[in-house]
Amino acid sequence: MATAQPTVTMKQFAAELAEKHELSKKLMNEILCDDWVAMVVKSLKKGNRIRMAGLGILQVKKRAARMGRNPATGETISIPAKKKIAFRAAKELKDAVGK
Repeated sequence: MATAQPTVTMKQFAAELAEKHELSKKLMNEILCDDWVAMVVKSLKKGNRIRMAGLGILQVKKRAARMGRNPATGETISIPAKKKIAFRAAKELKDAVGK
């Protein structure tokens, strides 16, 4: 049976960075959790790709409309087109985690 993995939040990252750079937690939280996230969302909404060196690339991909099947009834259903967020990990991240 698999055990639940711990979750690290942006606030925890902000607190760690604040301590490392001798800044207030409040300021670092505003920068990282509020401003940075808002900039990422705004950029993705515009259709831009976001390349984070050493981490990977975030981008919006369009999924075409398609036909699907309701698994409970077997009935054919139409699934509408939509956008999804895709993340492609950088080689550095894959190598670091894969070890």
